[in-house]
This record gives sequence, structure tokens and C-alpha cells, in this order.
Amino acid sequence: MASLTSLFTALLAFFSVAQAMPALATGAPSHLEPRRIAAQAKYFWEPTGSLARLHYDIRYFKEEVPYDEHRLVLRDLIRSYLGVLDAHGAETWLAHGTLLGWWWNGQVMPWDYDLDVQVSNDTLQWLGDNMNRTEHAFDGTSLVDGAERPATKTYLLDVNPHHSDLTRGDGANVIDARWIDMQTGLFIDITGVREREESRPGVWSCKNYHRYDARQLWPLRPTVFEGVPALVPYSYQDILTDEYGHKSIVAEEWEHHRWEAQTKQWILMSQDEENERKDQAKELKAQDLALQEEEQEQEQVS
Repeated sequence: MASLTSLFTALLAFFSVAQAMPALATGAPSHLEPRRIAAQAKYFWEPTGSLARLHYDIRYFKEEVPYDEHRLVLRDLIRSYLGVLDAHGAETWLAHGTLLGWWWNGQVMPWDYDLDVQVSNDTLQWLGDNMNRTEHAFDGTSLVDGAERPATKTYLLDVNPHHSDLTRGDGANVIDARWIDMQTGLFIDITGVREREESRPGVWSCKNYHRYDARQLWPLRPTVFEGVPALVPYSYQDILTDEYGHKSIVAEEWEHHRWEAQTKQWILMSQDEENERKDQAKELKAQDLALQEEEQEQEQVS
């Protein structure tokens, strides 16, 4: 009797293990589950420690680029990218904060951490098939002892293997490709737009829910950005106000900078200047409120 009990216990344990390991019990390849997990893995990684560091590729990051050099590095980034894609006949256009910088003065905004461009899904697929992981030399400039000096730089075009995913998923792979400065780790985010939703024909979008009517994007408008030929969406102002609000194209103080109309430049304010301008704004607001109250009292009397 004891031997039968032992046999029954052993058989029960065996079938329990088999049920807990369906891939092995059914003969299914054991690599399927790891591949499914890998398909959800984040492709591009950034260092941590500050907001600024989230805009560097961790593979090439050494240290944060100082403010005085930052715009210079981004300028060479966009010039090299636009030049290479134009040479290959690959259509791309300015997007998001980079488009806003173009709207103000055709330059990178000095507080911007990175750059943004868009491409069609067909162009993105072509880049992945023909130019992925290619490196490109560029005659740019570096800041040496406060002066700009010629410098040869190298950039990497890296296309996310998940670029063809239709949906956002968990958000880890919303960036489809990057143009990366291999000296500093700073990059351009490249996102592909396509008709993703069957219920919205004619609406083009990226994985991060930025949607555009086809007539807002095309025909693209030729222009100049940072001194080189570039393209912008046809209805660029509507796109900017939809994304950032009307304030984005009228506010002349932003991120510790003020707009100087005479030179068409954003000027970094000192702490004293910033405090003074805040006090002036508060005083003007108080005067405006007092005037409104006075007008209301006069209306009540009349």
C-alpha cells in the first residue's frame, strides 16, 4: 500500500511539473518566450541623473555639453542630417520644438535639449533597409577657448528595429530612429508618420499620438534652417498652435530667455534681469486688475 501511495505521489508531481512548463511539455521551441519579451524591450537608452541627460544616447555620453557649446553642437547635428538625407533624396521635415525654433528665427532655440524631425513611413523603411547603422563624417565646428574652430565630426544613423510597429505599445519605442553625434551623444529624434487608424483615413500620425491631416503636411515648404536648405509642413503655424498653443508664437519670454526683436535672437537673462521683469509683469497685472474693478464699479453705478 505504501508503494502505491509513493507511486501516485510521484506521478502527481510529474504532471504538475509538466503543466508548469507547457513549452517543454508540448515540444514548443523554448526560445519563443524570450523572443516575445525582447520584442517589447526599449531600444534607445539614455543616461539618468538630470533632465538634460535624457537627451543623450548612453553609448556615447561622457558629460553634459555646457550651455555655451550646446547650440553649436545641435547646429552641426541638424546641418549634417539635412545634408546627408538630401544627398540621398530622402524627404524629411522639421517637427515639434525644432519647427518652433525655425518659426522664430530659423535657428535652434538655445534652451532646446535635442532636435526633432519627421519622415514618412516609406522613407523610414528605406532608411532602415539602406542606411541603418551607417556613419557619416561632417566638417563642423567646435568651441576652443571661446572661439569656433573647424572640426571633423562623425554621426551615426541608427534605426530602431521596432520602427514598423503600428501602435505605441508601452511607449518604450516611440522614437523610430536617431541621428547621433558620436562625440557627445546628443541626437536628433526621427519619427515616422503614416496612416495608422482605419477609422481615420487621410490622418497621418506617429506612435506618440501626434496626428496631422495630410493637407497640413503636404506639399512641404522649402526653407532654410541654421543656414542650410530644409523643409517644413505646409500648415506649419496650425501645427505649432495645435501642439503648443497660441502662446508659443507670441510669448517673448521663455525658459529664462527673452526675445530681442532687433537682432531676432533669444537672449539669456541674468537672475537680476529675470527678477526685475517678473516684478514689472506683476505690477502691470495689478494695474490691469485695478482698472477692471474700476470699470465694473462704474457700470454698477450707471
